[in-house]
Amino acid sequence: MYGKKEIYALLDERGIEYEAIEHEAVYNIEEADALNLPHREAGTKNLFIKDDKKRNYYLVVIPSAQRLDLRALRDKLDSRPLKFANETELMDLLGLIPGQVTPLGTLNDSEHKVKVVISSYFRDGLMDAHPNDNTATVILKTDDVMALLRSFGVSAEYLDI
Repeated sequence: MYGKKEIYALLDERGIEYEAIEHEAVYNIEEADALNLPHREAGTKNLFIKDDKKRNYYLVVIPSAQRLDLRALRDKLDSRPLKFANETELMDLLGLIPGQVTPLGTLNDSEHKVKVVISSYFRDGLMDAHPNDNTATVILKTDDVMALLRSFGVSAEYLDI
């Protein structure tokens, strides 16, 4: 199971450059914004979503100020109706609690049930993410995150959302 310490070790082992900021626990965008972290353009909102038949799970990463239109996303994913996954599914699939949702959590998804969808806004730039713990934020190159996830067999793609 990848927790904060294991994520830092993995990033170091893989030679992935990152900036880590330790802070008090944050549980939502408003609390994260109040931290005034560097690289605000890298600020993310991470949403854990499933289809209505629980056949597909998605971890969707969008800019922190953006609102997500689930109907439009459904069309782009060619999916059944979408809704937010619950806390039990979050813990069972990713080993995370609300407030810790991050694409790095999919490293704990040994069955590869969760697909990562990252807004094209972050392509070729930076993004922030919790290292599977909401008491820290790491700022990394988005392409490095994609490469890391894919190296673990995680389905990850950029999407215009």
